[in-house]
Amino acid sequence: MAASVLALAVALLIGAGFGGVDRGAAAPVETEGGEVTYGSVIKLMHEKTKHRLHSHDVPYGSGSGQQSVTGFPEGDDSNSYWIIRPTPDSSSKQGDAIETGSIIKLQHMKTRRWLHSHLHASPLSGNLEVSCFGGDELSDTGDYWRLEIEGGGKVWRRDRKVRLRHIDTGGYLHSHNKKYNRLGGGQQEVCGVREKRAENIWLAAEGVYLPANLSK
Repeated sequence: MAASVLALAVALLIGAGFGGVDRGAAAPVETEGGEVTYGSVIKLMHEKTKHRLHSHDVPYGSGSGQQSVTGFPEGDDSNSYWIIRPTPDSSSKQGDAIETGSIIKLQHMKTRRWLHSHLHASPLSGNLEVSCFGGDELSDTGDYWRLEIEGGGKVWRRDRKVRLRHIDTGGYLHSHNKKYNRLGGGQQEVCGVREKRAENIWLAAEGVYLPANLSK
């Protein structure tokens, strides 16, 4: 039942931000494996701690004061879904596979804001702050992330480990076992770190994955 409700929500939401969406395209489906595609709505799981990349409409009390981003320990939270988007100057379309080196954007499904980073210090470790910023009509290059697939693969698949490197700051999307006291549920810090570390590896987890287009 939960999967059907999510699929319906995705069908209503995924068109926003894509020009010329094909309304006759195949309906979203859940898959156990296969390619990760533009327009899919997914959770990203931090490999080391198994927390999901998460956000909600709670601002940071320091730094930018923008919407906070954390790692959430449970897999069934609706605030951990992200829509994968291409950048506006890309020719990629909904349903296209995502190759290593691609620059992508992640839009938080619930609040419509973009996964963002900048030079503000993160609250717990003093690394680069990662926040959510903007909305459907407001975005900038601080929302751009380069996909790096570990171990050589060319196309992002659900079984591949990936890193996301922020374009403006060079920081990798990172998390670690530093917990927030003021947030419930064992939420931990997500930040940006410029060095490659084991703690900046992520995996595509739960979600609704659009079928891959046969050709670009």
